[in-house]
Amino acid sequence: MSVKSQENNMRRLADLLSQDIGYIWGERESGPNGAKKTFLNLGKVFLRALSKDLGLRDATVSSNPGGIAVSGDCSLIGMWKNNGIYVQLSQPCCDRERVLLYRTVRNIRDYSSGHNNFLTVKDLQTLSYSELLEKFSALRKEADVHGRHDGGRYDRAAFGRTLSGYAA
Repeated sequence: MSVKSQENNMRRLADLLSQDIGYIWGERESGPNGAKKTFLNLGKVFLRALSKDLGLRDATVSSNPGGIAVSGDCSLIGMWKNNGIYVQLSQPCCDRERVLLYRTVRNIRDYSSGHNNFLTVKDLQTLSYSELLEKFSALRKEADVHGRHDGGRYDRAAFGRTLSGYAA
């Protein structure tokens, strides 16, 4: 997907996330037939292209529609050689400005390491796609600079084992 297409997708996501996607009209959820469904589909398209542009291997993109009164979320988790990245798009119920969470991961099943970093709706509206790629690529460079190559320990940790063979 082209840079222009991805920037357009960023702007569309920002527009969707600036609305109340998790709204309820009466007893039925109105989101899946409108903005919520569009958000989940567009989010997955955007994250799949992002994973390719970041050069991730073993990348997984998923979405969770949640239930009524929530936006649901789209997530990407993928690995470079020495570390990886987790990216989640959602509309939190409390702080609606922080819509994109990203952090480093040690393996493909790691949902808790690295410090949480956030981008806002305004960031998605104003950053270029190239600037977004640079921001995320900096996480890869940090691992390379700090020499976090461990001979595959993190990959084995994903399956509950470390180099010594005991659960972490």
